[in-house]
Amino acid sequence: MTAEGPDADTLDRLLATARQSFAAAGLAEPAREARRLIGELLGLSATALMTRGGEALAPEEAARLRDSIARRAGGEPLHRILGWREFYGLTFALSPETLEPRPDTEVLVDRLLPPLRAIAARKGTCRIIDLGTGTGAILIALLSQIPQATGLATDISEGALSMATRNARANGLENRVKTKKSDWWEKISGKYDAIVSNPPYIVSSVMSTLERDVLDFDPHKALDGGADGLDAYRILAEGAEGHLEDEGVIGVEIGYDQRIAVTALFVERGFRLLEAVRDFGGRDRALIFAR
Repeated sequence: MTAEGPDADTLDRLLATARQSFAAAGLAEPAREARRLIGELLGLSATALMTRGGEALAPEEAARLRDSIARRAGGEPLHRILGWREFYGLTFALSPETLEPRPDTEVLVDRLLPPLRAIAARKGTCRIIDLGTGTGAILIALLSQIPQATGLATDISEGALSMATRNARANGLENRVKTKKSDWWEKISGKYDAIVSNPPYIVSSVMSTLERDVLDFDPHKALDGGADGLDAYRILAEGAEGHLEDEGVIGVEIGYDQRIAVTALFVERGFRLLEAVRDFGGRDRALIFAR
């Protein structure tokens, strides 16, 4: 903030600009979007935004906010602009090579914790592999809740692995996370107590119909699941045979209409369904398997 002059950009002026831009762009709740974007970027509460509305901004700060307002009005998701998103009470940095970790994925973490805690209590350790890790959100969230656990984060993207490493460090777990570049199982050896993944599962032919904030800003390799959306699950199920400990578990996120098809793929490989998990909207979201 700086001293106010007649032509200075104030908080109130930029909030008004954001509201108008967001309304013109057709965003829902433009006033709320404006407050949230500017508040998050400046680290100000809703109360501070109101009580300090007349304060002028430094020119470079105002320019940064105007650029962010334009990006949001152009459809870029809020958390892409901020560069981070919260997941399971932890903060994860984002990059163009990673999906945003979304709240519905937290149900997969919730349902994996009981069997993984039991494994850790029985063995004194628990080895987890997260295939297609992206930001590392699933693996890091699990490790944050199980002190005895260690994890391997794999991805085909170097950028994603760098981001997972950064997020492990930011959350104090860098000593318990290793990374490896691998196309699914290609360069993976050994067995694990848990195999987890949020693989690409969108049917290729419907990719173009996705919401703009997903289609234009999420990495397509992390979304496109092939002709029937099941390509990654076939690979995961086949490789899991040789990489899962006898009393281990598998947890995968799925599309809302894929429970039956994905279950069949794993059952064909000798696994049994322990639990089908629904998300906060009541839709099928994750599956837990064991041998």
